[in-house]
Amino acid sequence: MEPVICSAIQSRRIIKFYYKGGIRIVEPFCYGVSTAGNEVLRAYQIGGYSESGKPVGWKLFRISKISGLTVTDEHFEGNRPGYNPRDKAMVRIYCHV
Repeated sequence: MEPVICSAIQSRRIIKFYYKGGIRIVEPFCYGVSTAGNEVLRAYQIGGYSESGKPVGWKLFRISKISGLTVTDEHFEGNRPGYNPRDKAMVRIYCHV
């Protein structure tokens, strides 16, 4: 999944995927390995399902729980407030905005 996610990050394209009960629509910002050793995606969710009831905002998604990932034709611009390309939740970063 790494090349697909990194390509979406580099071209700033919105992605959609199924995660823990529903479809998520996100702006992908950073992809790497968490401090717990799991591959993760830091993204800003702009729509779709949310387990917490808060579908908009920064989320950390575990890659092993993502399915049905699609890269859309929609682009996003700029950075969101609170974005840190040196994400402290990650020990290794594969790619980032």
